[in-house]
Amino acid sequence: MVTTTTPFISYLVTAYQTEKYVGETIRSVLTQTRSDWELVVVDNGNSDEMAAVVGSFTSDPRIKLIRQENKGVRGGVTAAANAAAGRYVCLLDSDDLLESSFTERVSELVDGDPGIDAVGCDADLFRDPQDGVPPKGWFSTIGWRSVPGPQSSVSLEEMLDNGIPHYLGAIRRDVWEAHGGYDRCAEDVEPDVHLWLSMAAAGRDIRILPDRLARIRVRSDSESHDASRIASFENRFQKAFMSVCETYPVSEEAVANSRLVRRFRYLQAMRRARWALLDGDVAGARGAAREAFRYRRTVRAALVAGMIELSPRLLRVLHAPKNRVQHALARAKFRLTEGEIA
Repeated sequence: MVTTTTPFISYLVTAYQTEKYVGETIRSVLTQTRSDWELVVVDNGNSDEMAAVVGSFTSDPRIKLIRQENKGVRGGVTAAANAAAGRYVCLLDSDDLLESSFTERVSELVDGDPGIDAVGCDADLFRDPQDGVPPKGWFSTIGWRSVPGPQSSVSLEEMLDNGIPHYLGAIRRDVWEAHGGYDRCAEDVEPDVHLWLSMAAAGRDIRILPDRLARIRVRSDSESHDASRIASFENRFQKAFMSVCETYPVSEEAVANSRLVRRFRYLQAMRRARWALLDGDVAGARGAAREAFRYRRTVRAALVAGMIELSPRLLRVLHAPKNRVQHALARAKFRLTEGEIA
Protein backbone atom coordinates (compact mmCIF):
# COMPACT_ATOMS: atom_id res chain seq x y z
CA MET A 1 0.00 0.00 0.00
CA VAL A 2 1.25 3.48 -0.87
CA THR A 3 1.19 5.75 2.19
CA THR A 4 1.96 9.47 2.32
CA THR A 5 1.08 12.28 4.69
CA THR A 6 -0.63 14.20 1.91
CA PRO A 7 -3.00 12.21 -0.32
CA PHE A 8 -2.00 12.08 -3.94
CA ILE A 9 -5.53 12.92 -5.06
CA SER A 10 -8.80 14.08 -3.51
CA TYR A 11 -12.03 12.96 -5.14
CA LEU A 12 -14.71 15.62 -4.79
CA VAL A 13 -18.27 14.30 -4.75
CA THR A 14 -21.37 16.43 -4.32
CA ALA A 15 -24.40 14.24 -3.69
CA TYR A 16 -28.06 15.19 -4.02
CA GLN A 17 -30.91 12.70 -4.48
CA THR A 18 -28.50 9.96 -5.54
CA GLU A 19 -28.82 7.73 -2.49
CA LYS A 20 -29.47 4.82 -4.86
CA TYR A 21 -26.11 5.22 -6.61
CA VAL A 22 -23.60 6.86 -4.27
CA GLY A 23 -22.61 3.61 -2.56
CA GLU A 24 -21.53 2.15 -5.89
CA THR A 25 -19.56 5.32 -6.61
CA ILE A 26 -17.74 5.06 -3.28
CA ARG A 27 -16.97 1.39 -3.84
CA SER A 28 -15.38 2.25 -7.20
CA VAL A 29 -12.98 4.54 -5.34
CA LEU A 30 -12.27 1.87 -2.72
CA THR A 31 -11.12 -0.52 -5.47
CA GLN A 32 -8.35 1.83 -6.66
CA THR A 33 -5.05 0.02 -7.17
CA ARG A 34 -3.19 3.02 -5.75
CA SER A 35 -4.43 3.76 -2.27
CA ASP A 36 -3.15 7.22 -1.27
CA TRP A 37 -6.38 9.00 -2.14
CA GLU A 38 -9.09 10.69 -0.14
CA LEU A 39 -12.78 10.97 -0.91
CA VAL A 40 -14.78 13.99 0.21
CA VAL A 41 -18.54 13.54 -0.14
CA VAL A 42 -20.82 16.54 0.38
CA ASP A 43 -24.38 15.65 1.35
CA ASN A 44 -25.78 18.61 -0.55
CA GLY A 45 -29.21 18.71 1.03
CA ASN A 46 -28.91 17.32 4.57
CA SER A 47 -30.52 14.03 3.61
CA ASP A 48 -30.57 11.54 6.48
CA GLU A 49 -30.67 8.68 3.98
CA MET A 50 -27.64 10.07 2.12
CA ALA A 51 -25.76 10.53 5.39
CA ALA A 52 -26.55 6.94 6.37
CA VAL A 53 -25.31 5.52 3.05
CA VAL A 54 -22.08 7.54 3.04
CA GLY A 55 -21.64 7.11 6.80
CA SER A 56 -21.48 3.35 6.37
CA PHE A 57 -18.11 3.88 4.63
CA THR A 58 -16.54 6.50 6.91
CA SER A 59 -14.83 3.94 9.12
CA ASP A 60 -12.19 4.24 6.39
CA PRO A 61 -10.30 7.41 7.44
CA ARG A 62 -9.78 8.37 3.80
CA ILE A 63 -13.51 9.03 3.38
CA LYS A 64 -15.02 12.27 4.71
CA LEU A 65 -18.67 13.29 4.89
CA ILE A 66 -19.75 16.93 4.92
CA ARG A 67 -23.39 17.83 5.41
CA GLN A 68 -24.94 21.11 4.31
CA GLU A 69 -28.12 22.59 2.91
CA ASN A 70 -28.46 22.33 -0.85
CA LYS A 71 -26.14 24.93 -2.37
CA GLY A 72 -26.20 23.53 -5.89
CA VAL A 73 -23.42 21.74 -7.72
CA ARG A 74 -20.99 24.64 -7.40
CA GLY A 75 -21.62 25.06 -3.69
CA GLY A 76 -21.14 21.34 -3.16
CA VAL A 77 -17.93 21.22 -5.20
CA THR A 78 -16.52 24.25 -3.39
CA ALA A 79 -17.29 22.75 0.03
CA ALA A 80 -15.58 19.50 -0.98
CA ALA A 81 -12.55 21.31 -2.40
CA ASN A 82 -12.16 23.43 0.74
CA ALA A 83 -12.03 20.28 2.86
CA ALA A 84 -9.68 18.39 0.54
CA ALA A 85 -5.97 17.90 1.19
CA GLY A 86 -4.77 16.10 -1.95
CA ARG A 87 -2.05 17.31 -4.31
CA TYR A 88 -4.55 16.84 -7.12
CA VAL A 89 -8.33 17.20 -7.07
CA CYS A 90 -10.78 15.31 -9.24
CA LEU A 91 -14.52 15.82 -9.54
CA LEU A 92 -16.65 12.70 -9.46
CA ASP A 93 -20.43 12.76 -9.83
CA SER A 94 -22.24 10.79 -7.16
CA ASP A 95 -23.64 8.32 -9.69
CA ASP A 96 -20.52 7.80 -11.82
CA LEU A 97 -17.80 5.17 -11.45
CA LEU A 98 -14.02 5.02 -11.63
CA GLU A 99 -12.14 2.15 -13.18
CA SER A 100 -9.85 0.61 -10.55
CA SER A 101 -6.70 1.80 -12.35
CA PHE A 102 -7.69 5.49 -12.58
CA THR A 103 -5.58 6.78 -9.68
CA GLU A 104 -2.58 4.67 -10.64
CA ARG A 105 -2.67 5.67 -14.30
CA VAL A 106 -2.84 9.37 -13.47
CA SER A 107 -0.09 9.09 -10.86
CA GLU A 108 2.23 7.21 -13.22
CA LEU A 109 1.97 10.12 -15.64
CA VAL A 110 2.41 13.01 -13.21
CA ASP A 111 5.03 11.30 -11.04
CA GLY A 112 7.17 11.11 -14.17
CA ASP A 113 6.64 14.83 -14.84
CA PRO A 114 5.56 16.80 -11.74
CA GLY A 115 5.04 19.91 -13.87
CA ILE A 116 1.87 18.49 -15.41
CA ASP A 117 -1.08 20.68 -14.42
CA ALA A 118 -4.07 18.50 -15.34
CA VAL A 119 -4.88 15.08 -16.75
CA GLY A 120 -8.05 14.15 -18.64
CA CYS A 121 -9.15 10.76 -19.92
CA ASP A 122 -11.77 9.02 -22.02
CA ALA A 123 -14.83 7.49 -20.37
CA ASP A 124 -17.65 5.07 -21.12
CA LEU A 125 -21.14 6.59 -21.24
CA PHE A 126 -23.56 3.83 -20.24
CA ARG A 127 -27.34 3.88 -20.06
CA ASP A 128 -29.21 3.20 -16.84
CA PRO A 129 -31.39 1.26 -17.00
CA GLN A 130 -29.41 -0.76 -19.54
CA ASP A 131 -31.41 -1.20 -22.75
CA GLY A 132 -28.90 -3.29 -24.66
CA VAL A 133 -27.33 -0.33 -26.45
CA PRO A 134 -23.53 -0.47 -25.99
CA PRO A 135 -21.70 2.21 -24.02
CA LYS A 136 -20.17 5.01 -26.06
CA GLY A 137 -16.80 6.61 -25.49
CA TRP A 138 -16.79 10.27 -24.49
CA PHE A 139 -14.25 11.25 -27.14
CA SER A 140 -16.14 9.51 -29.93
CA THR A 141 -19.40 11.10 -28.74
CA ILE A 142 -18.02 14.63 -28.99
CA GLY A 143 -16.32 13.90 -32.33
CA TRP A 144 -12.68 13.95 -31.24
CA ARG A 145 -10.93 13.06 -34.49
CA SER A 146 -7.49 12.19 -33.12
CA VAL A 147 -6.97 11.72 -29.39
CA PRO A 148 -3.47 12.98 -28.51
CA GLY A 149 -1.06 10.79 -26.60
CA PRO A 150 -0.15 11.63 -23.00
CA GLN A 151 3.41 12.56 -23.98
CA SER A 152 2.44 16.04 -25.21
CA SER A 153 0.33 18.87 -23.85
CA VAL A 154 -3.04 19.72 -25.38
CA SER A 155 -3.39 23.31 -26.59
CA LEU A 156 -6.46 25.53 -26.69
CA GLU A 157 -6.44 25.29 -30.48
CA GLU A 158 -6.59 21.50 -30.28
CA MET A 159 -9.51 21.68 -27.84
CA LEU A 160 -11.39 24.06 -30.11
CA ASP A 161 -10.76 21.74 -33.04
CA ASN A 162 -11.42 18.41 -31.32
CA GLY A 163 -13.27 18.76 -28.03
CA ILE A 164 -13.15 19.28 -24.30
CA PRO A 165 -12.10 16.50 -21.94
CA HIS A 166 -14.83 15.10 -19.72
CA TYR A 167 -15.39 16.88 -16.39
CA LEU A 168 -13.71 13.94 -14.63
CA GLY A 169 -10.05 14.92 -14.69
CA ALA A 170 -7.23 15.33 -12.19
CA ILE A 171 -6.15 18.94 -11.65
CA ARG A 172 -3.17 20.01 -9.56
CA ARG A 173 -4.42 21.75 -6.43
CA ASP A 174 -2.55 25.03 -6.94
CA VAL A 175 -3.80 25.21 -10.54
CA TRP A 176 -7.39 24.56 -9.39
CA GLU A 177 -7.08 27.44 -6.93
CA ALA A 178 -5.38 29.75 -9.43
CA HIS A 179 -8.31 29.31 -11.84
CA GLY A 180 -10.94 29.62 -9.12
CA GLY A 181 -12.25 26.06 -9.36
CA TYR A 182 -15.97 26.19 -10.05
CA ASP A 183 -16.41 29.66 -8.51
CA ARG A 184 -14.84 32.03 -11.02
CA CYS A 185 -17.25 31.81 -13.95
CA ALA A 186 -20.77 33.25 -14.07
CA GLU A 187 -23.82 31.21 -13.07
CA ASP A 188 -24.97 30.91 -16.69
CA VAL A 189 -21.67 29.32 -17.77
CA GLU A 190 -20.93 25.57 -17.66
CA PRO A 191 -18.13 25.48 -15.04
CA ASP A 192 -16.19 22.37 -16.07
CA VAL A 193 -16.02 23.51 -19.71
CA HIS A 194 -14.89 26.96 -18.61
CA LEU A 195 -12.23 25.46 -16.35
CA TRP A 196 -10.71 23.25 -19.07
CA LEU A 197 -10.74 26.10 -21.60
CA SER A 198 -9.28 28.66 -19.19
CA MET A 199 -6.45 26.28 -18.25
CA ALA A 200 -5.69 25.68 -21.93
CA ALA A 201 -5.89 29.40 -22.74
CA ALA A 202 -3.43 30.11 -19.92
CA GLY A 203 -0.96 27.65 -21.42
CA ARG A 204 -1.27 25.04 -18.69
CA ASP A 205 0.28 21.62 -19.27
CA ILE A 206 -2.77 19.42 -19.91
CA ARG A 207 -2.32 15.77 -20.81
CA ILE A 208 -4.85 13.24 -22.07
CA LEU A 209 -4.94 9.53 -21.27
CA PRO A 210 -6.76 7.91 -24.22
CA ASP A 211 -8.10 5.01 -22.15
CA ARG A 212 -11.65 4.83 -20.80
CA LEU A 213 -10.86 5.13 -17.10
CA ALA A 214 -14.34 6.04 -15.86
CA ARG A 215 -17.94 5.04 -16.44
CA ILE A 216 -20.47 7.87 -16.76
CA ARG A 217 -24.07 6.96 -15.99
CA VAL A 218 -26.70 8.33 -18.38
CA ARG A 219 -29.94 7.97 -16.43
CA SER A 220 -33.40 7.96 -17.92
CA ASP A 221 -34.29 10.89 -15.62
CA SER A 222 -31.16 12.88 -16.47
CA GLU A 223 -30.81 16.27 -18.11
CA SER A 224 -30.09 14.62 -21.47
CA HIS A 225 -33.71 13.41 -21.72
CA ASP A 226 -35.43 16.76 -20.99
CA ALA A 227 -35.75 19.24 -23.85
CA SER A 228 -35.80 22.39 -21.70
CA ARG A 229 -32.82 21.24 -19.62
CA ILE A 230 -30.91 20.31 -22.77
CA ALA A 231 -31.48 23.81 -24.12
CA SER A 232 -30.31 25.32 -20.81
CA PHE A 233 -27.16 23.20 -20.82
CA GLU A 234 -26.44 24.11 -24.45
CA ASN A 235 -26.66 27.80 -23.61
CA ARG A 236 -24.28 27.38 -20.64
CA PHE A 237 -21.93 25.32 -22.82
CA GLN A 238 -21.69 27.97 -25.53
CA LYS A 239 -21.28 30.79 -23.02
CA ALA A 240 -18.35 28.91 -21.49
CA PHE A 241 -16.52 29.24 -24.80
CA MET A 242 -17.25 32.92 -25.19
CA SER A 243 -16.41 33.69 -21.55
CA VAL A 244 -12.81 32.62 -22.13
CA CYS A 245 -12.51 35.48 -24.63
CA GLU A 246 -13.25 37.94 -21.82
CA THR A 247 -10.20 36.90 -19.80
CA TYR A 248 -7.63 35.64 -22.29
CA PRO A 249 -6.35 36.99 -25.64
CA VAL A 250 -8.64 34.78 -27.69
CA SER A 251 -10.88 36.32 -30.36
CA GLU A 252 -14.61 35.63 -30.32
CA GLU A 253 -14.49 35.09 -34.08
CA ALA A 254 -11.87 32.34 -33.72
CA VAL A 255 -13.96 30.58 -31.08
CA ALA A 256 -17.24 30.95 -33.00
CA ASN A 257 -15.65 29.56 -36.19
CA SER A 258 -13.84 26.70 -34.47
CA ARG A 259 -14.71 23.18 -35.57
CA LEU A 260 -16.00 22.23 -32.12
CA VAL A 261 -18.39 25.17 -31.76
CA ARG A 262 -19.66 24.81 -35.34
CA ARG A 263 -20.23 21.07 -34.81
CA PHE A 264 -22.03 21.77 -31.54
CA ARG A 265 -24.30 24.35 -33.18
CA TYR A 266 -24.92 21.95 -36.08
CA LEU A 267 -26.09 19.21 -33.71
CA GLN A 268 -28.14 21.75 -31.77
CA ALA A 269 -29.89 22.89 -34.97
CA MET A 270 -30.52 19.31 -36.11
CA ARG A 271 -32.10 18.53 -32.74
CA ARG A 272 -34.31 21.63 -32.98
CA ALA A 273 -35.36 20.54 -36.47
CA ARG A 274 -36.36 17.12 -35.17
CA TRP A 275 -38.31 18.49 -32.22
CA ALA A 276 -40.09 21.07 -34.39
CA LEU A 277 -41.02 18.43 -36.96
CA LEU A 278 -42.42 16.08 -34.31
CA ASP A 279 -44.42 19.00 -32.89
CA GLY A 280 -45.88 19.72 -36.33
CA ASP A 281 -43.96 22.99 -36.74
CA VAL A 282 -42.85 22.50 -40.35
CA ALA A 283 -41.62 26.08 -40.77
CA GLY A 284 -39.52 25.83 -37.60
CA ALA A 285 -38.11 22.46 -38.69
CA ARG A 286 -37.27 23.85 -42.14
CA GLY A 287 -35.44 26.84 -40.66
CA ALA A 288 -33.48 24.73 -38.18
CA ALA A 289 -32.44 22.23 -40.87
CA ARG A 290 -31.19 25.05 -43.09
CA GLU A 291 -29.27 26.49 -40.14
CA ALA A 292 -27.65 23.10 -39.51
CA PHE A 293 -26.58 22.91 -43.16
CA ARG A 294 -24.94 26.34 -42.88
CA TYR A 295 -22.82 25.13 -39.97
CA ARG A 296 -21.85 21.83 -41.57
CA ARG A 297 -22.60 20.87 -45.16
CA THR A 298 -23.27 17.21 -44.43
CA VAL A 299 -25.29 14.72 -46.46
CA ARG A 300 -27.50 14.15 -43.42
CA ALA A 301 -28.39 17.83 -43.08
CA ALA A 302 -29.05 18.10 -46.82
CA LEU A 303 -31.33 15.04 -46.79
CA VAL A 304 -33.29 16.27 -43.78
CA ALA A 305 -33.70 19.75 -45.26
CA GLY A 306 -34.77 18.24 -48.60
CA MET A 307 -37.27 15.85 -47.01
CA ILE A 308 -38.80 18.66 -44.96
CA GLU A 309 -39.24 20.66 -48.16
CA LEU A 310 -40.73 17.74 -50.14
CA SER A 311 -42.63 15.63 -47.62
CA PRO A 312 -42.45 16.64 -43.95
CA ARG A 313 -45.31 14.30 -43.07
CA LEU A 314 -43.46 11.26 -44.45
CA LEU A 315 -40.30 12.23 -42.58
CA ARG A 316 -42.28 12.50 -39.35
CA VAL A 317 -43.85 9.08 -39.91
CA LEU A 318 -40.46 7.48 -40.63
CA HIS A 319 -38.74 8.94 -37.55
CA ALA A 320 -39.88 6.39 -34.94
CA PRO A 321 -39.30 3.24 -37.07
CA LYS A 322 -35.84 4.51 -38.02
CA ASN A 323 -34.90 4.94 -34.35
CA ARG A 324 -36.21 1.48 -33.48
CA VAL A 325 -34.13 -0.11 -36.24
CA GLN A 326 -31.01 1.79 -35.19
CA HIS A 327 -31.42 0.76 -31.55
CA ALA A 328 -32.11 -2.86 -32.49
CA LEU A 329 -28.95 -3.00 -34.61
CA ALA A 330 -26.91 -1.41 -31.82
CA ARG A 331 -28.25 -3.88 -29.25
CA ALA A 332 -27.52 -6.85 -31.53
CA LYS A 333 -23.98 -5.64 -32.13
CA PHE A 334 -23.45 -5.19 -28.39
CA ARG A 335 -24.71 -8.70 -27.61
CA LEU A 336 -22.44 -10.16 -30.27
CA THR A 337 -19.49 -8.28 -28.84
CA GLU A 338 -20.30 -9.49 -25.33
CA GLY A 339 -20.63 -13.07 -26.53
CA GLU A 340 -24.33 -13.37 -25.69
CA ILE A 341 -25.12 -14.66 -29.18
CA ALA A 342 -23.36 -17.84 -30.29
